[in-house]
Amino acid sequence: MKKKLTFSTIIGSLFLIGFVPFAPGTFGSLASYGLYLILPSWLYDKSCPYLLPMILVALALLAVVICKKAEEILGEDHGSIVLDELVGYFVATLFLPHNWLVGLYAFILFRVFDIAKPFPIYRSQKLRNGWGVVIDDLLAGIYANVLLQILIRIYPKFFTI
Repeated sequence: MKKKLTFSTIIGSLFLIGFVPFAPGTFGSLASYGLYLILPSWLYDKSCPYLLPMILVALALLAVVICKKAEEILGEDHGSIVLDELVGYFVATLFLPHNWLVGLYAFILFRVFDIAKPFPIYRSQKLRNGWGVVIDDLLAGIYANVLLQILIRIYPKFFTI
């Protein structure tokens, strides 16, 4: 299939990162980690605990619309659509300390859950109209976040620089 570049396919592919010929989801997640590294730490501070979650809710809803449009052009849950990776990765980092090490663990765990797709992640992909594309990554992000929250409480020194 020839790649058709439109606003929705460019944004849906995270500015063409999704068109990398191998492991586009991993590259999309890696780009998300890069963005995480340059974000200001105050977004993760306890001083404004609801700002990042509100941004993510808005981004997730926007991602559903964009992914739906990109699917209409590229095909259902096309591998090049990686905007959902960005949303899922940032869910994995919510309410956690902001440092490169936590971000790296979030990247690894998010990819593990996104690839393995434990229940109900695999089933959620069957949702239509862009929802399945985004929801499975949101769930993978939640799984990664919960595991990181537990690990940080068990062994906090492991997550400090």
